[in-house]
Parts: sequence; C-alpha cells; structure tokens
Amino acid sequence: MMANKNSYKKSSFGPAFLFLEKARRTALADYYEFCRLMDDIADEPDVKNPEGELSFWKEEVSRMYEGTPVTDLGRRLQKDVRSFGMLPDRFLLLIEGMQADLTGRTYQTTQELEWYLLRVAVIVGRSTLDILGVKGQQADQLSWELGSAVQITNIIRDVADDKKLGRVYLPAELLAKYGLTREAVLQEEMPPKLAGVLRELAARAAKHYQKAFSLMGLFPRLKMLPCKVMGYVYLKNLAKIRKEGFLVSVPVKLTKGEKLRSVFYALFKTIF
Repeated sequence: MMANKNSYKKSSFGPAFLFLEKARRTALADYYEFCRLMDDIADEPDVKNPEGELSFWKEEVSRMYEGTPVTDLGRRLQKDVRSFGMLPDRFLLLIEGMQADLTGRTYQTTQELEWYLLRVAVIVGRSTLDILGVKGQQADQLSWELGSAVQITNIIRDVADDKKLGRVYLPAELLAKYGLTREAVLQEEMPPKLAGVLRELAARAAKHYQKAFSLMGLFPRLKMLPCKVMGYVYLKNLAKIRKEGFLVSVPVKLTKGEKLRSVFYALFKTIF
C-alpha cells in the first residue's frame, strides 16, 4: 500500500504528533507522507517505473518552490515550506538517496556510508526540526546523531530483506575486516561472520543515540517529544536485535506493546 496523508498514524512516532499544535502536526504528517512515498517508490515491486516516478517528484519539488505544484501532496507541502522555512534540499537529498537504492550503489567505507545516511535519515531529522521550530548548529548536530543512529539500526535490522532486493549497505572495508565480501553476504543465508560486522555497527549506533539524547536536553522539552519517541523506539529495537543475536532471517521488530512502552517512556522523560 502506497503512502497517504494518514501514514504517520502508523509510524513509531505517530503518538507524539498529538502533542503538537495543528499547523506543525499537519506539516509533519505531510512530510512523513512524502518520505514514505519516496521509500515506497524505491522499494515496492509493483511500481512500474520507479526512476521515472522519482524524476517526477524531483520536478514537483521545483514546482513547489515556484508556486506551481500539480499534485495534492505538492500543494500541501508548498504551504508547509513557506510556513516553516524548509529548504529544497530537505526533499531533493531524500530523492537522491532513493535513486542510489535503485542503482544499487555500494559503500566502501563508513565515511561513504555517511553520504547515504545524510540523504535518507539525517535530512529527515533536519526537516522535522525545521517544522518544530528548532534550528541552528546544535539542531543540525542533533539531526546528524539521531538520524545516523536510526538509519544504522534500520540497516542492521533489514539485512535479510535488503539481500532479497540485491542491496548491501554494509561498508566493504568493514566486511573485509571480518573476512566477508558483498557477494558472500548476498549468496549465503546469514554468514556467521556477519554477526561481528553488525555488532560493530550496533556499537556505532549506540554512540550516536547517546549523543542525540544529550543534545535533546538543550532544547524545549515538548519540542523534543517526537525526537525522543523515535529515539527510544529505535534504541529499544536495537536492543532487541542484539538480544536475538543479529543473525536472523526475518527482521526483528518491536511488538505494538513494546512500541507503546517506549512511547510512554519518552513521555515520562519529557515531563519529568
């Protein structure tokens, strides 16, 4: 099912939207719909021409800033970018990241992987903070730490599913450190040596989470609620993956109850 304007309600941080004023809630819902749509275009097998779809949306972003969008979502986003001062790169970088998925781009080093993290996660964090009214150097640092943590968690969680799409996001130099190659990851079900790679990435993600939660303390509490909800939900997911032992053929995800407990914990940490 493709994204729609109610997609955010099923997301990990949907409950946090309820504590925002209507204009910010609506803008976040619109942006989340855009993100989900781009992701669906890149990942859903029933999309006939994903490259063409992404090109269309790249043009639609230009039209949004020119005042001539042709889609309902584009018209809604046009109002949002005017209200909250969102720059075009908030959309264009995400599209670039999805295009990299379609071309099967690989990453030799962790520094190269950061190119991808910026486009599919960090820029989403920057957009979220734009809408929350949180800007500046420390806000950019927060989006970098939290976005990197969340996306590395996604990469660890989705290894098995990404293999089915012929995608390996794990840096080649890290694989080589454990005697693996991209081809071995794709061909073998779940190579035992892969656990070391994922464990090392998990440690990197944990450091990003720690820095992100520390930075959140610099901003107004209620404005940080969506960030805290996302942070605690994904941190809990990472802990569950670690407990399962990393080498699983089906992505380890949180149950609805586990997500709710993480949401309530974020609420508690925000209020007290």
